[in-house]
Amino acid sequence: MSVGPALVDSHCHVGEPEFDGDREDVLARAAAAGVSTLVCVGATGRVEQNAAALALAGRREPVAIVASVGIHPHHASTGDDAAFTVLEELTRAPGVVAVGETGLDFHYNFSPPAAQKAAFARTVALARAVRLPVVVHVRDAHTAAAAILAAEDASAVGGVIHCFTGDADDARRYLDLGFHISISGIVTFKNADPLRHAVKTIPLDRLLVETDAPYLAPIPHRGRRNEPAHVRVVAESVAAVRGQSFDEIAAATSDNARRLFRL
Repeated sequence: MSVGPALVDSHCHVGEPEFDGDREDVLARAAAAGVSTLVCVGATGRVEQNAAALALAGRREPVAIVASVGIHPHHASTGDDAAFTVLEELTRAPGVVAVGETGLDFHYNFSPPAAQKAAFARTVALARAVRLPVVVHVRDAHTAAAAILAAEDASAVGGVIHCFTGDADDARRYLDLGFHISISGIVTFKNADPLRHAVKTIPLDRLLVETDAPYLAPIPHRGRRNEPAHVRVVAESVAAVRGQSFDEIAAATSDNARRLFRL
């Protein structure tokens, strides 16, 4: 059976321990589902935790894997001078195509808001210095996040708001800054009507799809470990919401990811 145009999972965490037992099978299932490329995001905690993603970067079979490096907002309070010195070195490692995820999470506030804002601004400045796009995590902080992106001239390098959960007005803030917006399995959730409305408003050339695996599995896989193969479900759902064909969404989102991350 033909699977259509190749897909890019623009944000996943396949380096994490949840995949240690069957990582090769997970990658094979992704390839079988038509996924050509994974952006493996290393910023799941402190700067040292980028190592797992870097170890996978550069793989070509059965799917291509590239990496993003950063300090997650939950751990922003660990972003001291030494951490940023290490992070700058990591941005120059083979296979690294972006900086992040960084951003603001005012839902959990595992790091104080002030520390999150400082680390976010510093990370955007680093991305500008090394000329890489920024991968941004935002939860309950869209206005503040957009303000920092504007103040730090993030549009100079661009980037993506990953796992977007806002409404159409929030999307417009980021689009006005030249950012892409990535849609995850949340688009399939019953309570996601504002998100589905926003998805209809995003220009096709700014749209990405992702899994955020192992998190946020789409319906009908919700409640189980997510994996990159399910980005196909996300793309199918986005296509249905927008009234477009799967092939059109798959081709456009993959082209957008390749252009943004210079794949």
